[in-house]
Amino acid sequence: QGSPHEAAQVLLDGRADLGIATESLGQMPELLTFPFYSWHHALIAPQDHPLTQLAQTRQVTLADVANYPIVTYHEGFTGRHSIDAAFANSGLAPDVVMSALDADVIKTYVELGLGVGIIASMAYQADKDRGLSLLASAHLFEQKTTHIAIRQSHYLRDYAYQFLQLCASQLDKASVQLRLHPQQD
Repeated sequence: QGSPHEAAQVLLDGRADLGIATESLGQMPELLTFPFYSWHHALIAPQDHPLTQLAQTRQVTLADVANYPIVTYHEGFTGRHSIDAAFANSGLAPDVVMSALDADVIKTYVELGLGVGIIASMAYQADKDRGLSLLASAHLFEQKTTHIAIRQSHYLRDYAYQFLQLCASQLDKASVQLRLHPQQD
């Protein structure tokens, strides 16, 4: 576990066989990446928050969100750059009052009333996050894709291929080997 840059570095150093991250991995030619899953950032707010009430009558806008303190990911983690870019492209300057590395920390801050949260959509769990509302927000932020990466031409053991196929059924051993070692038959 670490930052996207750290995940890439342990792969490049040969200290790990596989890395999973949304940022960094696809930008390094020494790494072969495969799409794992796609997701969006999501807005969360306490159930009695004005944004929660607004979301019941119309689509929330970035301008609406910018009216409140925001709690979200630390820079460099979980697509924070695209959150900042969405606001900047709309000519808005969000008031990010707290940042964290983990969605559970963000949710705790939001529950305590420190602001509205922007988290990865899959981090919200309705059965556990009972005091929070998940607001429709896929229209506000670009879709993100998390990738699995392998060092180019790296030899993988069978359990690594099995793990890859458990993550994404299309990543069977033959297709991964073909991409890892294209010069071989």
